[in-house]
Amino acid sequence: MSTIREAGAGVGASKVMPLPARAAANTPVPLEHGIARNPGMKLDLGFLESVRSVNRSALERRVATLTKRRSIKADNQAAWLLRAIACMDLTTLNSNDTDERVRRLCAKAINPLRRDIVEGLGISGQTIRPAAVCVYHPFVATAVDAVRGTGIHVAAVSTAFPHGLAPLSTRLQEIEASVKDGADEIDVVIPRGLVYGAKWRELFNEIVAMRAACGDAHLKVILGTGDLATLRNVMLASMVAMMAGADFIKTSTGKESVNATLPVGLAMVRAIRAYFEETGYLIGFKPAGGISTAKVSLDWLVLMKEELGRPWLEPDLFRFGASSLLTDIERQLEHHLTGHYSANHRHAMA
Repeated sequence: MSTIREAGAGVGASKVMPLPARAAANTPVPLEHGIARNPGMKLDLGFLESVRSVNRSALERRVATLTKRRSIKADNQAAWLLRAIACMDLTTLNSNDTDERVRRLCAKAINPLRRDIVEGLGISGQTIRPAAVCVYHPFVATAVDAVRGTGIHVAAVSTAFPHGLAPLSTRLQEIEASVKDGADEIDVVIPRGLVYGAKWRELFNEIVAMRAACGDAHLKVILGTGDLATLRNVMLASMVAMMAGADFIKTSTGKESVNATLPVGLAMVRAIRAYFEETGYLIGFKPAGGISTAKVSLDWLVLMKEELGRPWLEPDLFRFGASSLLTDIERQLEHHLTGHYSANHRHAMA
């Protein structure tokens, strides 16, 4: 059985810990299953060098195998789509956002499915909601007030999103302001130029400072993978972010020309696995941008289950960054019940 060194064990220590159990996808997992927050580690350039080799063709073959041999149908598909809703960060990041638009988004998060669909699926007694709503800083307080008492988190995109090119002091002040307004998750974006220049120490120090500014709020680090050019850059940036204390690593802002792709996701989840094997800490993963159909969401869930195991099908370790995805999932669930697809306008959205 695969093992890891116990976190904090001294050099040469022989004590090992088992990897998380690979239970069936429909095995219940307690909501409070105690994931220790990643404290980060010293920047280890030697370890970074050891993970820099990435075989693109092998990753692409693995992704093709996953998506072709895993076909989820009927009731099983409906159950997996409900899981996708529970792992969703329902998002509005538009230049024309308003307080009212954000309130409507939060209302949709609280009641993500039409009543007739809920009753048809027989889940009236269950609470199935997106894990979080994700908004720009000016709307954090509005979102916090709208979802109060529901258990839905409020995430704020920060640090000069989507480009990340403001002075560091300005970016840190933005994080602190969002936390003060009630955000309990902060999605920060890295300056991609630091990756191109292999300025790992500078990137590490910036993320450490961002983590400190977050306080108790969880830190999701957006790599902007569509701008990083190579899977090697994706792998190295992922590892530096985790070393600096990221709670989640995230693919994209959704504003790049290329956003979340499965080969990029596979490189990132293998970085998560390598970090876990090195430290014993579990890091979350969030693909974002371009995930707009129920079918694509199933591909991502299969990837997480096959590569990292059952714990990464929980919202404290996996999120979708999505806006239109919920509409398509709702349409697919209605089709599951009635055999017919409905128009998008039948599924109200912000």
